[in-house]
Amino acid sequence: MKSAPEDSLRETLNYQVNSETIFDALIAARDKYGDKVILEDQDRNPLTYTGLIRAALVLGGKIAAMTEPGERIGILLPTSSGVVVTYYGLLGHGRVPVMLNFTSGARNVTAAIRAAGVKTVLSAKRFVSQAKLEDLVTAIEAEAKVVWLDDVRKTIGIGDKVYGLMAGMFPRQFRVKSDPASPGVILFTSGSFGAPKGVVLSQSNLIANCRQVAQHIDLDPDWVMFNPMPTFHCLGLTGGVLLPLLEGMKAFQYPSPLHAKQIVELLPEVKPSILFATDTFLNQWARLASPDDFDSLKFVVAGAERVRDETHHLFNTRFHGLKLLEGYGATEAAPVVAVNHPDRNRPGTVGQMLPGMEWRIEPVPGIEEGGRLYLRGPNVMDGYLSPDDPEIIEPLEGGWHDTGDIVSIDPDGYCTILGRVKRFAKIGGEMVSLTAVEGLASAVWPENHHAVVAVADTRKGERLILVTDRNDAEVARLAEWARSHGAPELAVPKKIIKVAAVPVLGTGKTDYVSLQKMAETEARAA
Repeated sequence: MKSAPEDSLRETLNYQVNSETIFDALIAARDKYGDKVILEDQDRNPLTYTGLIRAALVLGGKIAAMTEPGERIGILLPTSSGVVVTYYGLLGHGRVPVMLNFTSGARNVTAAIRAAGVKTVLSAKRFVSQAKLEDLVTAIEAEAKVVWLDDVRKTIGIGDKVYGLMAGMFPRQFRVKSDPASPGVILFTSGSFGAPKGVVLSQSNLIANCRQVAQHIDLDPDWVMFNPMPTFHCLGLTGGVLLPLLEGMKAFQYPSPLHAKQIVELLPEVKPSILFATDTFLNQWARLASPDDFDSLKFVVAGAERVRDETHHLFNTRFHGLKLLEGYGATEAAPVVAVNHPDRNRPGTVGQMLPGMEWRIEPVPGIEEGGRLYLRGPNVMDGYLSPDDPEIIEPLEGGWHDTGDIVSIDPDGYCTILGRVKRFAKIGGEMVSLTAVEGLASAVWPENHHAVVAVADTRKGERLILVTDRNDAEVARLAEWARSHGAPELAVPKKIIKVAAVPVLGTGKTDYVSLQKMAETEARAA
């Protein structure tokens, strides 16, 4: 077992996160950094700290009037100033935000509502109309009451505005006092490898992760953070909302990472200092951008999936050596676990563990390099929601979270992700990393998107299937590369499925659940 920080650093971190709530941390940030413009979105109506506090407490008061203290409230909104105001409004009045993934389909959304015990869902008519989510809302209405924030805002009168003015001046007297150990959000895992799980993160978990990142990398309060990631994804919530607001940086919210052209055009206007997303999205944006479009950026952070060599090459060659820092996280860890440093960047690794993290690596039979990573720390969740009872949180044994990831950590503390336990296939008695096989395909066709899954095989136990958007991909080309580079024959997929686009989730992660079904259907038909 190893730990990243010195004892004094850990004590400082624990004091910070155990003594304040998320709303109080926002107030403290205003006290520290001054009443500056701190939040903006594509509507270009910026909010100062005081403007955000006022808006949150007024809107939160309206929601509080129709809900119960401690109630879990669903949020179905895009990344925007509105979702930030709504999130803080719920916390400021003692409610628990439950972030709903509107890209995951009606079945997963309604399952999440039931799992979290949600009775009220907040949304906006304009968003539902633009995103064409009417069918999803119909499904939600069978499980919970949908409250339209457009209508709620129309009821804000002179009395509410006076309340807001007073709340902005004396926010600690107007917000509902809560416990830092109480839930700060309920999120659901991405579901990229199976059914999403409900993750309960305390307010102290979320604050801890912000403080850990700020201790790991010096953040300048004059910087601007550009957040295109959905707030139902923990990276979008913690990294794109909480971290900049609590560290004095302006947070610019953008509703969808899929809008590659619009994002590239917007960056020179917003002049962000930090941009983060997944490899899939960063690769798309880099292909569209001119060298000057990224001029304001100090560095770019990539998480949630492995960064391809081609993406690193794009940033190194097209953008004047702009640093692309790969990181690693998990929803259960609020989410950042490790990240490279601008001055200590080792491409191919996800950097060093954050201050306050403890970890252990346990061997896995059949896997020679690395082992299964377990984590413990102030940012690690309380537990998962019980699938049988929304009121029960299943605690972690000894506070340790089993990531399911196979990693190695070198003597300098740099972590390399080798794959997931579920992402290994047993072929002819040998364990083969599906992530490594994807790397083989990327080496042969670096400009394309590839995914590898395993299906049952009567002769060898399992066999590999490559799904790719490369329309001329052939097994012979993979086999030739493997032979010339000393890769084992077992690592060469014997079947290739060609698609127009490899399916991804709303977060940009590869949708392995859909891919597995596709491959199994093809295998049965063969």
